[in-house]
This record gives sequence, C-alpha cells and structure tokens, in this order.
Amino acid sequence: MPGSGTYLARAALSRVMEPSDLPGLALIRVLGPWRTMRIIADYEKLDPKSEERVAYYLQEQASKQWSGITECLARWRPRLPNLSPRRDLRFIASQGGGLLIPEASNWPTALRDLGLREPIALWYLGKANGPGLSWPPLRDVVALVGARDATAYGEAVTSELSDELVARGKSVISGGAYGIDAIAHRSALKASSELTLPTIAVMAGGLDRFYPSGNQELLMEITRRCVVLAEVPPGARPTRYRFLQRNRLIAALAAVTVVVEARWRSGALSTAHHALDLGREVAAVPGSVYSANSAGCHRLLREGAACVTQAAEVLELMSPLGDIDTQRPSMTSETDGLPVQDLLLLDALPLHHTTSADKLCALAGLPLTSVQAGLGRLEALGLAQRRNAGWSRDHPRG
Repeated sequence: MPGSGTYLARAALSRVMEPSDLPGLALIRVLGPWRTMRIIADYEKLDPKSEERVAYYLQEQASKQWSGITECLARWRPRLPNLSPRRDLRFIASQGGGLLIPEASNWPTALRDLGLREPIALWYLGKANGPGLSWPPLRDVVALVGARDATAYGEAVTSELSDELVARGKSVISGGAYGIDAIAHRSALKASSELTLPTIAVMAGGLDRFYPSGNQELLMEITRRCVVLAEVPPGARPTRYRFLQRNRLIAALAAVTVVVEARWRSGALSTAHHALDLGREVAAVPGSVYSANSAGCHRLLREGAACVTQAAEVLELMSPLGDIDTQRPSMTSETDGLPVQDLLLLDALPLHHTTSADKLCALAGLPLTSVQAGLGRLEALGLAQRRNAGWSRDHPRG
C-alpha cells in the first residue's frame, strides 16, 4: 500500500498541474510524485541527469519536446500559495469520498491504457472505496454520451439502451451533463440490477459543487448509490479544457463508447475520438437526416463507427463471440453461405412432389456428379429430403 506521503503529493500535484500536462506527467514518471512536488516547491533542484531522463521519456512516450524545467515551474508555482492537500483530503473524506491513486490496488486499471496521459489521481465521492467493491472489468462498462439539448427521440433511445445494458450486467458511464448524459444515468439507476456500480459519472470540475447545478439531485443520487469521479481537486472550476480532458477518462474506462445524439461539432465526438485513439469500440445511433442533433452521429458512421439501434447490438461489440440474443427476427437465411451450385440445385428442387437426379441435371444445368454431391450436402443441412426414388425440397424457404 502507498504511504500517506504519496497521497499528499498526488493530491497536491492534481491542483498544481492541469489534466494531461505532459511535461509534468513525464517528471512524475521519472522522479515519482514526492520528488516532483519537492522540486516545484523549491525544496530540491532538478539535476541535469534527471532532466535529461525527463526529456527522453517525454519524447519517447508522447513525441513532445521538453521545454525545460524553468518554463514548467513558471506555470506551476503560481498555484502554490493556495495549496493545501491535507485540507482537500479532509474535505473529500468528510463528504464520504477519497482519493484514488495509481499506486493503490483500487485504481481502475483501464486508465493505464492512456499511457503518459494517465491521470495524476482521481477524486471520488461514493462507493469507490466500499467494502469488497472492485471496479467493473473494462469489458463490462459502456459509455453513453451525446447532446445536451437532446431530442425526445434521443432521450427515448438512451433510456432504452441504458436500462437494458444495466439489466444485462453492464455499467453505464457518462459525464453527468444535461441531455443524453443525464438520461443515461437516470435510467441506469432505475434499471433492475444487482450491480454494485450500475452507473459512473465523471465530472470536469471539483466535487465540492456539482456542475451543472440543475443535475445536483441526480449527481447526489449517483454519489449515494454509485460513484462520481473528478480528475481535478475540490474547488476547481469546470473549464472547456477540463471538459475535453474529462472525455478521455470516459473513453478509457469503457469498452464501447456509444454516441446517441451529437451535433456536427459536439463535445461528445471528442469522447469517441479518444476511444478510437485507445483502440476501443465506437458506435453511433442513426437519426433523421433532417435533425442537426444526429449530424455528428452520421459523421461518425461515415468514418467507420458501428451502427447500433438497440442494446443487443452494443453487447455484440462488447462480446463479439458471445451468445447474444438480438430479440429481433433474423435477417439471415439458412441458405446464406451456400455455394452457387447448391443454390442452383435448391432452386430446382420441387416443393410438393419428387424428381430424379437426372431431371435435376437439366433443371439446374449441372453435371450428375455435382447434383449427387449437392443433394447430399443439402440433405445434411435439412434443405432437401429423399422420398421413394426421388428428391424434393425439405421445406419451403421463407
């Protein structure tokens, strides 16, 4: 287990550095959180050899040039006067939450796929540290995201998807915003399930004041029953940059990201693009070609996202080899995959009487050896039957 010094250092660094501050994250990877914080606080100097290692690591992991410690310190040190990690940790504990750090056993391992962009820490409220609780495996988490100004169509589709996914044992993750996010969370909470975490909300601002304020009651309910996460500490405002960075966490924590509704330049598309960068599955729900709220979804579909219209299709993306009940009439036929010769032979077989193999040669335009071999294959598939001295189709094709 990590010591209290590691928690304090990471709590402090989460306030000093913005999410995805790559030079800072490289410094932490090379020196560790405690030494990094000492350098920022001017208790220790970065020696040339360590600086060279940081520069090499940054270039190797993110193809980014190291700008030097002086420039970085000019960015970080103005936040030192307001720094009080013990205060932040006491506050979050008083609200029933805590701090998750990469060194701890309860860290969501899916975040390691972010590489250097893995967060410094995660502040949480709710059950993330409850007795016997473990994070759901990546394969059991779905992100449902989309427009804040959702239409009635988008809300209905989201509600159905979320409800059924949770009923089938999947956790739904989203960003706690108005519209699609809120519907996804609400439906997950209402779904009949024994899941420990039916839904997870990821915030762009500190957990001392939920944003948007209109979702306060919903987010409090998620806190009581599930978990709310934030990369930034209490008191941090939700900025545009932090919203975009928050989206990478949603994408990393989910096996599949589904965009239900999105305008052409919707922020939800950034979640989808983060998911693609991580090699995760991305899907979109089609809508009306006249709806601006579906323009972003159609854009994703043109770019290669999977088209989904029901929960079973999302489950297929999560378990492509699994036994998924689509709950729809099959669009496939028992003749799919038959070679051309067998299809010609099947078309030549009569439905209500029998005929001989010789006559089938003329009807199908095939030699006798091909007809005899084909009849054997069709009989094995239950598509042809031998009666008396002739052959007929076993049952009409539908």
